[in-house]
Amino acid sequence: MLQEGAHGKWTVSSSDESTEENSDSEKPSTSSLLDAAHSGTGGPQYQCSEARKAALKRKASPLKFSDKKTSPGTPPAEKQRTSQGGSGWCLSSSDEEPEDLKNDTQKGTVKEEKSDEPSEQHPLNLCKDDELPEKIKEEYEEAPSEAQDTWDMLNGGNPFRFFLTKVKGIEQSYNSGALHIKDILSPLFGTLVSSAQFNYCIDIGWLVRQYPQEFRKKPLLIVHGEKRESKAELIAQARPYENISFCQAKLDIAFGTHHTKMMLLLYEEGLRVVIHTSNLIADDWYQKTQGIWISPLYPRLPQGSTGSTGESETNFKADLIRYLMAYSAPALKEWIDVIQEHDLSETRVYLLGSTPGRYQGSDKEKWGHLRLRKLLKDHASSIPAQESWPVVGQFSSIGSMGADGSKWLCSEFQESLVAAGSSVATLLKSDVPIHLVYPTVDNVRQSLEGYPAGGSLPYSLQTAQKQLWLHSYFHKWSAEISGRSHAMPHIKTYMRPSPDFKKIAWFLVTSANLSKAAWGALEKNGTQLMIRSYELGVLFLPSAFGLEKGYFHVSGKVFSGSHGSAKYFPVPYDLPPERYGSKDQPWIWNIPYTDAPDTHGNMWVPS
Repeated sequence: MLQEGAHGKWTVSSSDESTEENSDSEKPSTSSLLDAAHSGTGGPQYQCSEARKAALKRKASPLKFSDKKTSPGTPPAEKQRTSQGGSGWCLSSSDEEPEDLKNDTQKGTVKEEKSDEPSEQHPLNLCKDDELPEKIKEEYEEAPSEAQDTWDMLNGGNPFRFFLTKVKGIEQSYNSGALHIKDILSPLFGTLVSSAQFNYCIDIGWLVRQYPQEFRKKPLLIVHGEKRESKAELIAQARPYENISFCQAKLDIAFGTHHTKMMLLLYEEGLRVVIHTSNLIADDWYQKTQGIWISPLYPRLPQGSTGSTGESETNFKADLIRYLMAYSAPALKEWIDVIQEHDLSETRVYLLGSTPGRYQGSDKEKWGHLRLRKLLKDHASSIPAQESWPVVGQFSSIGSMGADGSKWLCSEFQESLVAAGSSVATLLKSDVPIHLVYPTVDNVRQSLEGYPAGGSLPYSLQTAQKQLWLHSYFHKWSAEISGRSHAMPHIKTYMRPSPDFKKIAWFLVTSANLSKAAWGALEKNGTQLMIRSYELGVLFLPSAFGLEKGYFHVSGKVFSGSHGSAKYFPVPYDLPPERYGSKDQPWIWNIPYTDAPDTHGNMWVPS
């Protein structure tokens, strides 16, 4: 299919066009491993999405930008057809064969190079060390933090136990309260007995190397959603490691993914649960904005404890067990028993999960956006003039929302986000503003990683062109408050701020992107909730932190000892979010960007 826009003409393959609309475009590639992208480079060997494959290819074979024109040509703005909905890019209805890229009269001429050297001339170079090839990058990774720093982070000054990952290439002060995976797995957190890693995209060899040497042979269970060839490849990766076993999550509904990201860490001293947003690959812990919630160290209960012993006020223990039981996997029975044997009463967050299925009756309220709705009705305080309190969603991928907002976003999903207090009448949903935070093309171009950062933002043209109405809700990514404006977000967050954005009624960090596959969609006149994917997150509510006013204040600094009080929540990006300007475009991964270079002097051609 021929497409045309500000960046010239391009083609979209028929296989791309058939992408399932209800997915969030992160389903793994079913082709063989990334040999084409990394032949001879010693790059990572793991299954990933087509968007990430494109990013890895461009890192291995960058296309250098050259500001030369073969002819004066026509300014891009004049070549465009009428813009649709102010989206900033246009779609052609022509069925003609596309011109070759080399014949396009574009500003950039394609010049493929194997060099990983940074551009010395381009003014947007943010740092040099982010140019390292994959093989060298691993040697350059973060060492664990100083022992005292990590201990202080875990045990004081952060009542929410909410952290960001370290980012290479930003001012060091912005990493002072952040964690690398090596910190999480360090002996400071406990003397490891065994662990379970739940995730979507997994590089086995890399993961093993993140464990301290003394823990690398401890039993490790990997919970994944791979099937057929990709499952065989994952198992093959683990052959050198006798301590690794697998649990395949059942994905019986088409186009679902095992998207949950969780660690269960059993120590001699107790148990810890980590719920986060990063894949288990080097790239996700390097120059992206990611979120982590780390539980307290849960002590073992006295022998003979039964029933609800060790439960928290947030019902976290029972909810976690229910989530694990939904896998119906014998391999997880041992971990369910371990959780039963520990005291989780110090937990102050609510667990919010999605598991694949078609749910009716009271089961509908146990999962997805209806679970969020019930939690907010039962435990959030009603807000004066609450119709003026907007909702904010921030994510890294987008599924199909339908022909207009009434199909899902501004109906059932919004109704869940605006729930607050059981005695409050249902609002007219259209009265509540919705702010959606998703990176622009310029956000990606000017990022630490440059255009390849867009491989983790797999919003496709095929989905975007069907929902141009959605783009009027979009806001730019900006995170000056955490020093991460140039670290593209793979974190997913949702919240309910006050009209002046100085307070929030609640905050959710989760693996769930903006998609019906992740959150669920009502069917059969609202009597059934259908969910395709596994997702997991934690919800922060003021009442669970002893706050009676029904809101947190937004902290002025994300990393600061001054917000040790539970009154101040460290929202990791800038509020209020800034709406897209007339020239801003949402990042779409499967079209070329050749009019301007990224921070490494490169262009983006995904094919």
